[in-house]
Amino acid sequence: MDAASESEFDTFVDAAWTRLFRTAYALTGDHQLAEDAVQSACAKAYASWPRIQRMDQPEAYVRRIVTNQIFSWRRRMSWRSEQPSQHLTGVPTEGHEAAVTTADEVWGALRLLPPRQRAVVALRYYEDLSEHEIAQVLGIRPGTVKSQCSAAMRRLRELIEPDRRPAAAAPPAPRTGGVA
Repeated sequence: MDAASESEFDTFVDAAWTRLFRTAYALTGDHQLAEDAVQSACAKAYASWPRIQRMDQPEAYVRRIVTNQIFSWRRRMSWRSEQPSQHLTGVPTEGHEAAVTTADEVWGALRLLPPRQRAVVALRYYEDLSEHEIAQVLGIRPGTVKSQCSAAMRRLRELIEPDRRPAAAAPPAPRTGGVA
């Protein structure tokens, strides 16, 4: 790669690193994994930078590399990684301000979502991408983005506000008297 392209790549990484890291962190919930994913994606992008820099949206392409990298790691490591549980342990509830507790609760609940739902929520509400952009990043249809987002938000509500779950509908009482 020539010096001009290398300089353009450095400028791109400087400008996009924070946004790519936020996306990776939202998908993994782990600072080290997020940083590793962005570094790996940038290494792959560097190898193909002459082609990537000619694209309309090189950052969107690299964001997709980050997302694919994380999903790839999850597939390979799912059999030996930690498994989420329904009960959050170690979440501070006393002595911290309500905002800190709420943020921890939201991040904890977000980590319990399946990877695709977590990705859709993170890209939609954390990165403020449109449904079409999310569909491009994840390689799915916009309708799938909508359904995954809806299911994820429903599940997050259940996890965060368990007292607001709809009560199971009672069976109708049998009719007595009258004409059948």
